[in-house]
Amino acid sequence: MALGLFSILILFLVSLGSNATPFFGASYTLIATTALLADGFSVGSFVLIVFVTAAGASLGKLVIYAGGKGFRGKLGQNKTVMVLGRMLERKTGLAVVFVTALIPGLPLDDYVYLGAGASSSRLTGMFIITFFAKVLKSFLEIGVEYAGLGRLYTATGLTGLSRLETSILLSAVFLIVGIAFYKIDLEKVVSRLRHRYSAEKPTVE
Repeated sequence: MALGLFSILILFLVSLGSNATPFFGASYTLIATTALLADGFSVGSFVLIVFVTAAGASLGKLVIYAGGKGFRGKLGQNKTVMVLGRMLERKTGLAVVFVTALIPGLPLDDYVYLGAGASSSRLTGMFIITFFAKVLKSFLEIGVEYAGLGRLYTATGLTGLSRLETSILLSAVFLIVGIAFYKIDLEKVVSRLRHRYSAEKPTVE
């Protein structure tokens, strides 16, 4: 049975909303998998869900970028934001965007987009890379979830909490971690790591 237009719209909005809220959001791939299970699997439906959720997730990051840009007066002097801005200007910047957008479970790309907005980093390349990463992410996660990885766990999960409760708990944790991350002087941390590496590096006589 093919997915209805209403189901597609809901999946798009869920993906958009969960990626437009920094460090806080539901697992949109799990919700997409549930829709796929309910409507029945077909290659066409699977491909459609992958691209719809990837589009919603990618567009959601634009909201975070705009938020970072809107608060650049407050965030612009943040050492972590400045480090992220310089990182994105390097050749490896887009690789960082791709990896953080692909990693499951952790909203690392939220940090990147918030910092990118505050530092007014170039957006076009970031968005294109993010879309490709989200397509791959949706393909892998929805595929694995549909294949029954969730059956390895009990109905209420390993923690005794329902999946909804676990999702809310993890979202709250990521929100706290996200705020703490921007309180850290990342520039000082990187400087100390470089200094330690230089001190421990053996000299060649």
